[in-house]
Amino acid sequence: MKVDVYNLSKQKVGELELADDVWGAEVNEALFYDVVRSQLASRRAGTHRAKTRSAVSGSTKKLYKQKGTGRARHGSLRAPTYVGGGKAHGPVPRDYSYRPNRKMRIGALRSALSMMAKEGRLVIVDRFELGAVKTKGLVGVLKALSVDSGSVLVDGKGNDNLRLSARNLPDHLFLPPEGVNVYDLLRHPNLVLTTDAAKALEARCQA
Repeated sequence: MKVDVYNLSKQKVGELELADDVWGAEVNEALFYDVVRSQLASRRAGTHRAKTRSAVSGSTKKLYKQKGTGRARHGSLRAPTYVGGGKAHGPVPRDYSYRPNRKMRIGALRSALSMMAKEGRLVIVDRFELGAVKTKGLVGVLKALSVDSGSVLVDGKGNDNLRLSARNLPDHLFLPPEGVNVYDLLRHPNLVLTTDAAKALEARCQA
């Protein structure tokens, strides 16, 4: 497939040929679910903890004698039945992360890139060079490219002017090609790539 390449004023400056197996693949939404779920699960801290009856403060003395009172047979104020007692079967620290296999991860990324291309939400520029770190200047560029509603901006990690200019924009996210992921693609309406970033993503999906 061939796509138009623009400059930062959205004037066409050429065309770029992209691989059909990456940018024209069938969209598999089931893979989106599996991969995004794993990403969000891996972000969980898992530091929750509740005190058991052995961890809460309180006397260990038996409250009253075992028999003859007509009351329940309690042995400790720290039992879960008492206010301030320990929690029975409470949460403990754990790791929620899991990792789908590589075939699923690459398949989900291909599906996301293909969906953006098919729906006309992909914009490719020849290069994304800003003269200075200026958020206002970047806003003007994004408006000219018709992606001001929100986008993932992808270029090499050495493009500090773009990275620093985009960091204060809540609806836009800068990522290097190796950091592009399914979750961030699905939560932004547009994808803006440089030609080098497009080829790097293509190589990543074909490796």
